[in-house]
Formats: sequence, structure tokens, C-alpha cells
Amino acid sequence: MISHDVDNGIYRVKVEGEMTIYHALEHKQALLECLGHCTEMEINLSGVSEMDTTGFQLLVLAKREAEKIGRPMRLVKHSPATLEVMDLFHMAAYFGDPVVMP
Repeated sequence: MISHDVDNGIYRVKVEGEMTIYHALEHKQALLECLGHCTEMEINLSGVSEMDTTGFQLLVLAKREAEKIGRPMRLVKHSPATLEVMDLFHMAAYFGDPVVMP
């Protein structure tokens, strides 16, 4: 599930539950919709309980689309599940966000 709050054009998006192939379409639509309306986007990953390669690809897609339209996007509060996948693919540097290890 994806929810968001808006503060002066900054979308603070929270992802909860699984970021897997089973939820990919709804997550993709929600992330791209938020990105289309924001001036800046922050994605809180603390509630992600499971992530597979499809969920990870959605984060890469969101980052790429944000760069394409010139909007800052950052990932915050990485859950253990998201850290595991980022570590597996050695992609923390790609996103450029501080990663705090629990």
C-alpha cells in the first residue's frame, strides 16, 4: 500500500507491506502519479516487509523518471528488506541517499 502527505509540493510517500511483483502495477501507478504532481518526492521505505527484483525496479524507474523531469527524489528510512536488495545489487550509491543501518 502506498500513501502520501503533501507539504508545499513535497510529496512524502510511504510504502507499506510487500514491494513485489504481486503489487507492481498499483505501486507503479501510485509512484508515477505522485511524481507527476510533486515538486519533490521522498519515499519512506520503513514499512516495506518484502522486496523482490520487481519492487526494486520500481524504485529505479521512479528515480529515472524523477531525473528525467528534473524533480528531486530521495529514499528514506530503508527497511531491512530494502537494504538487503540494495546490498545484493550494490545500488545504494545509485540512489545517492544516506542509508542508516539498523
